[in-house]
Amino acid sequence: MAWLPLESNPDVMNKYLYNLGVPDKYQMVDVYGLDNELLGAIPRPVLAVMLLFPSRKTQDQPEIDEAGDKEVSESLFYIKQIVNNACGTIALLHSVANNLDKIQLEEGHLKTFIEKAKPLNPMERGELLGKAEGIINIHKEVAMEGQTEAPEPTEPVHYHFVAFVQQGGFIYELDGRKPSPINHGCTSDDTFLEDAARVCKQYMDRDPDELHFTVVALTAT
Repeated sequence: MAWLPLESNPDVMNKYLYNLGVPDKYQMVDVYGLDNELLGAIPRPVLAVMLLFPSRKTQDQPEIDEAGDKEVSESLFYIKQIVNNACGTIALLHSVANNLDKIQLEEGHLKTFIEKAKPLNPMERGELLGKAEGIINIHKEVAMEGQTEAPEPTEPVHYHFVAFVQQGGFIYELDGRKPSPINHGCTSDDTFLEDAARVCKQYMDRDPDELHFTVVALTAT
């Protein structure tokens, strides 16, 4: 099973979220740089950050510190990725579903999915997503609307989305390909964007000759 890959394009992502039932006071925006001056231009509050990075890996590239000795909150909403090219959708779902104390979802496909998925384990949530026709159909529609020509679902894609969210005073990386969420240490409402940028820089530092990284943020207006 494979979907069309989602482009790292805030306009496309916003259309996707709004069609799923996310109120339009929330929006994805581009993060044009990770230094403090450019981060200062991002509207606050920032609820989540998504990173698109090259997923090709060579043996001499160091792994990102997965902080395996740090506790992971059991209340995180985490989905295992079992559908090829679904990482963009899963990163968006992770971004929204772990901020429902702030986001009041409208009736729609996303609210229905989360309600059904809450009592399930991460693998079962991934399987449920693979059958969520409403989400799948909207994904197909918006994945065709990016600025670049959409590849065939079966074509290999060498880029991958992960999401960063905060919960309980910690920043978590949510990647549906990994065994569990990763705790990257302490954060706060005031420092979350900067703390997420720090982890994004770790990805960039392991592949310094690669230019194809993009970062977007989920913000509230």
